[in-house]
Amino acid sequence: MDVLVLDTIHGGREIASAMRAAGDRVDEVDVYRGALGVPVETALARSYDLIVAPVHLDPSHPLLGGTAPVCTHHEAVASLIGRDAPHPMIEVTGARGKTTTAHAIASLMPGTGILHTSAGTWRYPARELLWKKSITPASVIPVARQAYADRGWCVAEVSLGVTGAGDVGVLTSAADYPIAAGKRRALAEKCASLGRAGTVVVPPGISLEAGSVISMDEIVSTEGCVCRYDWNGVSGSYTSPLLGLDGYRQPLMLATAVACVLGIDPSPLAGFRALEGRMSTAREGGVLIVDNANSGTCVETTCAAAHYARDLSGEDEITLVIGAESRTICEGFPVDEVASAISAVSPSRVVFVGEYDEYEKLTASQGPEAVPMAYACTLDEARDVLRAQPAAGNIVLSVKSWR
Repeated sequence: MDVLVLDTIHGGREIASAMRAAGDRVDEVDVYRGALGVPVETALARSYDLIVAPVHLDPSHPLLGGTAPVCTHHEAVASLIGRDAPHPMIEVTGARGKTTTAHAIASLMPGTGILHTSAGTWRYPARELLWKKSITPASVIPVARQAYADRGWCVAEVSLGVTGAGDVGVLTSAADYPIAAGKRRALAEKCASLGRAGTVVVPPGISLEAGSVISMDEIVSTEGCVCRYDWNGVSGSYTSPLLGLDGYRQPLMLATAVACVLGIDPSPLAGFRALEGRMSTAREGGVLIVDNANSGTCVETTCAAAHYARDLSGEDEITLVIGAESRTICEGFPVDEVASAISAVSPSRVVFVGEYDEYEKLTASQGPEAVPMAYACTLDEARDVLRAQPAAGNIVLSVKSWR
């Protein structure tokens, strides 16, 4: 089969390579930079039996205007995995809480398995770091194949939907944002992909067409720091202080629901600990640091981190490290939202991370008066700023960043 694979940056090269290994004749096009593969003009002059395109590509791109059928990167990956999918295989997608949910599910799985998240890919139960890859659909190929070779389970975090190759698909959040040059919505694409999954676990209020859709509130309920569950012959409760945090309550509830669907007792989640960059805490020189720097950082999580820091320390003073370290993260952290977070937190000091020009305009027009401010390009540079000028009170790291 003659195949054209679009977008070499976000996993297209890996998909193209896997399809060649399967016997297809494949061209690939770097639709954003034009640096790899064949030029657009060359691809336009050729005929293909199939075009593989990411869901985030502008649907008006000239290479999508022909008569050849088009499938998504997610669908192509599911086809490439085929019958060699590990079991059970759980795929996790959503705008918020993917990594935490995936880690919580993996912590409950028995025996050997592979956990793949934006923070890394690990082999369980030893938690051996295998590699670090993106969470594009293409990254699921080596993850699933490794889990299959190990005869173990697989839990994979996937961006903008699931491949549908697994047993369970999980949606972590109903939050939405535009993609594909503003012509598509992320939530709609995620829900469409979940329709190809066998069993789907979703937050309350999500409606989608799939074989078996289970809302987590059918299985799980919480009151304060207590979680109760009853499904599929699995029932009980556990207590965790993390259930008091908005950033952990829903991921833990989703993980509990998935465990019940799989017939696994979720009570060990009582000992689940906060992940680095997701409300984890530490003390350096007597200063409390709440680390909320991750790819899902937003106004809500920034405010929650500041509230958490004040509750834990009993001190009101906060140095807020805020911004966006990378523009490659889908949702971004717009400057107006950064300004809203600063206004809501009322820090005694701010360290901006990201593009200086953007924050210079913010501090001139919207920034709080008389609050000391500093700038850094990266989270590591911001740490250097803090070491050079030690903070009093608490430090909240709230930077949109891949960790």
